Amino acid sequence: MNRVYIKTYGCQMNERDSEAVASMLRGRGYSIVDSEVDADVVLLNTCSVRDQAEQKAIGKAGRLQRDKRRNKLQLLGVMGCMAQNRGRDLLASLPDLDLVVGTQKFHQVPDHLDNLLASLKGLGPRPSTIIDLEAEAGSQNTIRGHGAERKVTAFVSIMQGCNMKCAYCIVPKTRGEERARPMEDIVEEVRELAANGTKEITLLGQIVNHYGKREFPTVGGKSPFVQLLEKVHAVDGIERIRFTSPHPVGFRQDLVEAYRDLPKLCEYIHFPMQSGSDRILRAMRRPYSREKFLRIVEALRQANPAMYFSTDVIVGFPGETDEDFAQTVTLFDEVKFDMAFIFKYSVRSGTEAEEMGDTIAKEIKEARNQVLLERLEQWSTARNEALIGTVQEVLVEGPARKGEGMFMGKNRGNRKVLFPGNARQVGELVPVRIDRATTTVLLGESV
Repeated sequence: MNRVYIKTYGCQMNERDSEAVASMLRGRGYSIVDSEVDADVVLLNTCSVRDQAEQKAIGKAGRLQRDKRRNKLQLLGVMGCMAQNRGRDLLASLPDLDLVVGTQKFHQVPDHLDNLLASLKGLGPRPSTIIDLEAEAGSQNTIRGHGAERKVTAFVSIMQGCNMKCAYCIVPKTRGEERARPMEDIVEEVRELAANGTKEITLLGQIVNHYGKREFPTVGGKSPFVQLLEKVHAVDGIERIRFTSPHPVGFRQDLVEAYRDLPKLCEYIHFPMQSGSDRILRAMRRPYSREKFLRIVEALRQANPAMYFSTDVIVGFPGETDEDFAQTVTLFDEVKFDMAFIFKYSVRSGTEAEEMGDTIAKEIKEARNQVLLERLEQWSTARNEALIGTVQEVLVEGPARKGEGMFMGKNRGNRKVLFPGNARQVGELVPVRIDRATTTVLLGESV
């Protein structure tokens, strides 16, 4: 009764939280399995940023609830942002839940499971559903560490929470206010990962370039976040550094120059645009203009001409006109994004935009979404085809999902690369000559 399956929805922060919970459970003697079919306990780590993500998690929990009633499953729990935002309401539709744990209590999951499983064995009273949502200062430090399992790439959380007030976003409610981890604790975690074979780390924060701006001083004109990048850059064994996601507000010249001065900092950035219309950006409470966004993009390309850009865009925000959307298209085309996550606006309960309603027809949202997807395919394909004939440095992550003898890794621009390889290359930087390309994948031969 100690086999646990964790299903994760949403962002890299959720992935990192699931990894941390899995590591803590392994330390308690639990076995983490790859399928719900093999599990005694299923935990769903949920997302509330989009309605679609919530509906997927609720649908999954409903199906698992039926398995539980048929005695195919012992315990069922919901963790993360949806638990934090709607935890008590979930029980009305999912009465067979055993555990509801919010974003700041992941470290309590092992204790809760121990007690629940003990009660099933008759070693204690059967508790009612555990609902653990209380905010806890410093909780980001209690889930530090990734266990002994070697990882070629790893996420490292450097902060939690968000102090911005974007009208559409539920994150400040589900994650709380900004809280930075001590810089040396982060660097020590990176050292431990490097000692265990990790070659690439991604620093995570809701607004990662806001790291420590209230806790730590600016030194030599460099923000706490750039100071942290420099310290991580100095760790032996780490070959690549990425981070996600920054905000145009507070994006200073010192961070631009880091892309010029720090060779381990990959020439890739996920830079959320959201809209190309100044009017809609103001309605979204995104305190920057399209001109400022474009100035930062141009400055980054001057610092490193090889930069790759990905972004987030919301179409169909309340009040978005054809002209507003046309401005988004022109900015999208001017930047020529290599990758993008394009979302059709959905109302989030508890946000400022909830009062604006959902004023754009579904078919208009779908049409606008399709326009940007077609533009993305155009620019992504062009970028990949331009790499045919070049030799790309690929960090090999493991066997490809399809193709005997094929291995997968990513280049510095975060593009997936497939090539014939062998297990000895996993975790190594391998030069690969690109001879074919699709919209999303590069293919070649190691040289």
